[in-house]
Amino acid sequence: MHVPDPIGLPAASVQETTLPPRARRFAGRHLHFTGIGGCGMSGLARMLGALGATCTGTDRKVSPVTRALIESGIPVDTQQDGSTIPGTCHTVICSAAIPADHPERLAAEARGLEILDYAEALGRVQADRTAVCIAGTHGKSTTAAMLGHVLETCGLDPGFIIGASGPGIGTGSRVGAERIPGSGPLAGRRGILVSEACEFDRSFHHHRPTLALVNNVEEDHLDVYGSLEAVIEAFAEFARRLPDHDRGGVLLIAHEGAHRHRIEPGLRCAIETFGFDPEADHQVVYDPAVRRVGILQQGHWVIQWTNTIPGAHNALNAAAACILAHRLGADWDEIAEAMGTFPGLHRRMERLGARSVDGGSVVVYDDYGHHPTEIEKTLKALRTAEDPARLVCVFQPHQHSRTRFLLEQFARSFVHADEVIVPRIHFVRDTEAERRRISAQDLVDRLLKQGVSAVHMPSFDEIVEHLRSSSRLGDLVVIMGAGPVGTIARDFLDAPP
Repeated sequence: MHVPDPIGLPAASVQETTLPPRARRFAGRHLHFTGIGGCGMSGLARMLGALGATCTGTDRKVSPVTRALIESGIPVDTQQDGSTIPGTCHTVICSAAIPADHPERLAAEARGLEILDYAEALGRVQADRTAVCIAGTHGKSTTAAMLGHVLETCGLDPGFIIGASGPGIGTGSRVGAERIPGSGPLAGRRGILVSEACEFDRSFHHHRPTLALVNNVEEDHLDVYGSLEAVIEAFAEFARRLPDHDRGGVLLIAHEGAHRHRIEPGLRCAIETFGFDPEADHQVVYDPAVRRVGILQQGHWVIQWTNTIPGAHNALNAAAACILAHRLGADWDEIAEAMGTFPGLHRRMERLGARSVDGGSVVVYDDYGHHPTEIEKTLKALRTAEDPARLVCVFQPHQHSRTRFLLEQFARSFVHADEVIVPRIHFVRDTEAERRRISAQDLVDRLLKQGVSAVHMPSFDEIVEHLRSSSRLGDLVVIMGAGPVGTIARDFLDAPP
């Protein structure tokens, strides 16, 4: 059942307005976070600490995130043998990267402590909020940050937990109001919580959304799913977690690219579509020359704004955020003004600056993209927005299994680059056997067969030196990948002439 009009959610019920404060669920409890250094885990720890819990954690390495947690009053230890779990601990929360045989998980089991995965703990927080879950193979962090920025600017005081950081969202978490403020249609309802809904290991099946976005659905995490069919079914199961329409459940799904005809059947929530297709409930129009974006409903303009970051994919991300913000009670005019001031995110098409070369400069970008579609769309957007003489891409593949499963797609995704430099594959989650099945040189060989100039350079220092010696006037250098490859961008900018 499609409900294209932005009718809003039901008004807060008497039962909702008399519920005990959500802080009581966590106040006075001691929560220990294993793998606290991740963006999502650190954000959840900050939020639950603000809600009255005592939070501690461990991570195997010191990072800016762990240092910031310590400065905020959350102790973090690098020892992960189980000995640092405090005696007062009630619950151990584990990141998605923590295996079943991890020493801290085993120690918690031996002590009879409650053990939750990150997504399970987040689901408990969502149960006390008007939860907005942002799902999709890519674009989750950007869309969630856009929505959080718009809602905050429009005075709706949202909470959010986002797996990224940036000038508009700080470290990626915010508690938000207990109840939705103002005099709009949702005033007095449980406060808003925006969060990403990650499909890895089907973790988003623990979420408890009131509103949800499915932005796109593609092959990924095939080490978990094995096939695209299984990925689609996982997204369908996620959508089935939405409440019925008369209880406020809303699914916003991409008109194209999200396999909606496989996901929508049987859903009892309201369903709306968005996209460039005129048949979408919310038709998105984008002019890349000036980054102007607009939304049409039944042939009539409801909103227009100028995007701060380039790319048709970011126009869709922003449009989804605007539609959800309106659903949550924000005014279209205020939404447009807010979206036009979105400050961006770190490592999401982030323009870091320029490096001086003879006769001018080289522009440097840093980006988190690690899926073939993300890479292709980002490189195309940069080519259109910056019109460089050469576009040089340093790409670090993330996971050996992902690289192997999607090797041919990766090989076709660099068509907009003039030169591709590939360091070693970032080894994470895979087995040693998987590690031996593919190498960065395999990707380089496929790129060369596609006619793309490509080279394998194992070390980051070697790549920085190559960029320093070979970059010339008019170049654009973009560093891409979900691993530590982002350090290359900073080192290149800081390297001596």
